[in-house]
Amino acid sequence: MIEFRGAGPAEFDERLDTVIGIYTAAMRPPAEQVTGRRTIMRNHGMYPRFQCYFAELRDAAVHRGPGHGSPAPVVGFAYGFHGAPGQWWHDVVHRALEEKAGARVADAWLGDAFELAEIHVHPDHQGKGIGRAMITTLCAGRRERSAVLSTHDRPTAARHLYASMGFTDLLSRFVFPGGHEEYAIAGRPLPLA
Repeated sequence: MIEFRGAGPAEFDERLDTVIGIYTAAMRPPAEQVTGRRTIMRNHGMYPRFQCYFAELRDAAVHRGPGHGSPAPVVGFAYGFHGAPGQWWHDVVHRALEEKAGARVADAWLGDAFELAEIHVHPDHQGKGIGRAMITTLCAGRRERSAVLSTHDRPTAARHLYASMGFTDLLSRFVFPGGHEEYAIAGRPLPLA
């Protein structure tokens, strides 16, 4: 059974090795990018209204409760925070969206946004609804008017998941400064239906 447990910035930082392990298994980034990703994630934990959920495997044979045996294994994680000027992703995307659609559209989507920064499930546990449940749990009760994210602009399972949850493309074939991969920037109003 999978349970979702919220974690604040301190626990997120303490469990960064676990987070990076899941990220690496799910995304298979080049080895030279992992150190930079760790730094980025650690910094995200300091952003305003940071919120994280761990998807933990609860099984009597593995976890027997507090003080008994090992902690429940983490098979996925998702986190986000309130987007604000001065944050790299927010500023880059706001500028690109403003150039494409105008300041009013950029402000409507990013002026009060919950930025879903990372959503990852270990490959051994993908395709079981964990990602969808983490997004729903993460977005529940958020006060922002929109949720925004970036994902590879390819027909991936993640791209399909976001579309099925009502995320629409704000930008497509977008290449971040210094990068070469194409991304889609997607958003949807909050609350989730």
